[in-house]
Amino acid sequence: MAAAACLLAVVLAGALPAGAVVAVPPGNRHAEQPDVPSGAIRRTSQSRGTFEAKYEKIRDLIASNNELKGKIVKAARAYGIDPIHIVGALVGEHTYNVDALDRMQTYYVKALSYLESNVAFAYKGESVTDFVARPDFERCRSAKGDEALWSCRESVFNESFRGRTVDGRSYPDNRFGAVFFQPFYAGQTFGLGQINPLTALGVSDLVHAVSGYPDLDARNAPEVYRSIMDPDRSLAYMAAVIRSSIAAYREIAGVEISGNPGITATLYNVGNPRARAAALAADNRQRQAGGEEPRLPEENYYGWLVNDKLPELQSLLR
Repeated sequence: MAAAACLLAVVLAGALPAGAVVAVPPGNRHAEQPDVPSGAIRRTSQSRGTFEAKYEKIRDLIASNNELKGKIVKAARAYGIDPIHIVGALVGEHTYNVDALDRMQTYYVKALSYLESNVAFAYKGESVTDFVARPDFERCRSAKGDEALWSCRESVFNESFRGRTVDGRSYPDNRFGAVFFQPFYAGQTFGLGQINPLTALGVSDLVHAVSGYPDLDARNAPEVYRSIMDPDRSLAYMAAVIRSSIAAYREIAGVEISGNPGITATLYNVGNPRARAAALAADNRQRQAGGEEPRLPEENYYGWLVNDKLPELQSLLR
């Protein structure tokens, strides 16, 4: 428990003094919802559903399941975040990506089935662990923590391999996570929290320290899938991802996003918060040099819904 408290304190603290942090105000910056991606529209129409019906389904699942609500609150408390951030991420994922399963038990059954699967994180026969052992990734070895490590590796992949031919092997112009971490089909996320394997690996040390679940290893893909399919573990990973996003924006960009669930939901949707925080920080340094006001993060279509429905979502936790 001492190690857990120490790691969580480091994540919560950030690197900037409190006076240097700018808080994002509550609510949406956009008067109207930003465009929903065509992929989300296509997936929903193929299932003959509507976004409104999917929203109501996940809303009602949370509202009617006191056990789930209790677990959401417990996970949020463990990671030092408001439970509304977890609710927002659940609502966004199950409104725009997949339908919520009617029975929570289904998630547990699927979690166990993944332990028996023969899957690996690899591309054209090269495991991701061998891939990131290349000299190109040398700079990542000094990274502190799993999130910084995998974020660095993703940056190296984008800079040196994405859409290129290296050592006679061509790499798709696609995300690191899609190339190496989705052996079933591209774009796949899993479980109640709709978490992808790369995201889970990025917060594995935090989840291990705070919740005591086994530290994940990219060499053991079935265990990674089992962890993100299990509803109890999935909530811990969700909380850790959200906590890490809040910490990254505070530490790297000097921006406090914990008071705006639409922003944390947006980051949960788009991923890679460290790189996005770094890009925002760089942009604001340029703006400051030009005498302009700093730019604050804005919600996307997914986060916009969360903020728009916030009073109703907050009532679910009462």
